[in-house]
Amino acid sequence: MENDNGVVTDEQQKVRARDVGFLLFLTFLNFINFVDRQLLSSFANWIVPELGLSNTQFGLLTGLVFIFFYATMGLLMGALADRVNRTRLIAFGLILWSSLTALSGAAKGFASLALPRMFIGVGESVLTPSALSLLSDRFPTRWRGLAVGIYGMGVPVGVAGSLFTVAYLEPILGWRGCFYLLGGVGIVLAVAMLFIKETPRRNQSSAGQQTVQKPSFRTIAHTLVTALRNSPSLLLVVCGAVTANFIMGASSFDQLWMVEERGFDRLEIAEVTGWLGIVGGVLGNLVGGYGGDVFMRKTGMGRPAFLALILVALAPINIAFRLVDGDSIWFWLGLTAIFFQIGCFFGPIFATVQDLVPSNIRATIVGFQVLMIQLIGIGLGVTVGGMTVDWLIAAGAAEPYSSTLLIFTLVSLVSIPMFFVAGLRFERDRAALLEKMGASNAGN
Repeated sequence: MENDNGVVTDEQQKVRARDVGFLLFLTFLNFINFVDRQLLSSFANWIVPELGLSNTQFGLLTGLVFIFFYATMGLLMGALADRVNRTRLIAFGLILWSSLTALSGAAKGFASLALPRMFIGVGESVLTPSALSLLSDRFPTRWRGLAVGIYGMGVPVGVAGSLFTVAYLEPILGWRGCFYLLGGVGIVLAVAMLFIKETPRRNQSSAGQQTVQKPSFRTIAHTLVTALRNSPSLLLVVCGAVTANFIMGASSFDQLWMVEERGFDRLEIAEVTGWLGIVGGVLGNLVGGYGGDVFMRKTGMGRPAFLALILVALAPINIAFRLVDGDSIWFWLGLTAIFFQIGCFFGPIFATVQDLVPSNIRATIVGFQVLMIQLIGIGLGVTVGGMTVDWLIAAGAAEPYSSTLLIFTLVSLVSIPMFFVAGLRFERDRAALLEKMGASNAGN
């Protein structure tokens, strides 16, 4: 089908089987990415006592030591992905982080674990900006939320995979052997990635026809700043995502919390959490991705408003989760809801930010969003969370982990009005972007 000018539009593009296959491969890479990222948190009950780490040191390793490099390099890698071959860039990042994951298995203390964690962050920062840019060039806007949501399944399923690694492989390989194994798998996948061709870049206003020119880094930076300044919905989505992820950062202490204050065996709770993570996470990604797309088409509001409604519904369960005993039904509902919320988050947020910027900075905006989420949201969440736990322990608090996690849960609820207002403004801001792009194309 064509529009009045004989151009195949983005909304009319067909989804091809090879595009779906490529999406599933990228989703598997994202799964490996998050198994790798979460392995340290999942092995907390082994690594913390063996290496003699404090909660503050553990918070730094899972927080700012990793996240500072991951987030800051993510913006650079996003800008780089808007200029170079993205599949080759992903292969480079995969080799880097996998090699250093294997090296982490030989750590003897805080310093020898911190150094590879820094550069693992550099390698992992490549994947999501490059992958989401590739998917935006393969999938039309009407299905972009679902495509991004499916890719985002790698997040909760990867977290679950790291817990399964603990439950099923730790008794066989030990925690160090698990790090060695994961590093080897990543290197094999990196070699496979080298044989995948780059996807042609498409213009947002005529996705089937017009190839996007590679912008300079100066143009990328100027376009990003202009987009944030002129699109209130884009700015609100960025800020809301940061706020919502405070609890995601603090949740790095969940395994310690469930063993120390809820009385679970460390192997058993890792296994159960993994299974609930898959159920809740996959369901959340489908609901957030597909539901957000349908909500946008039916209501004319942006996907963030749909996410806001989900967060309102989950809020009572998430609060009860931090207060009840481990044998309560609300505990198990809350544990599932955490993963469901993680899944719901990915599609609406990352599809929206790409819809609200020119197509030549799609990878850059993802890198910027990752920077803000990881450095401020998750980074502060896990680092301040660790310091708060240590302070409460020193003060003699009865349940320092529970108190800390409840505080961060309540703070994260501030994101709800941000997402709702962003959804209300979405169509207005997207229309302004498309009008500006149309005028620019006509001028050229």
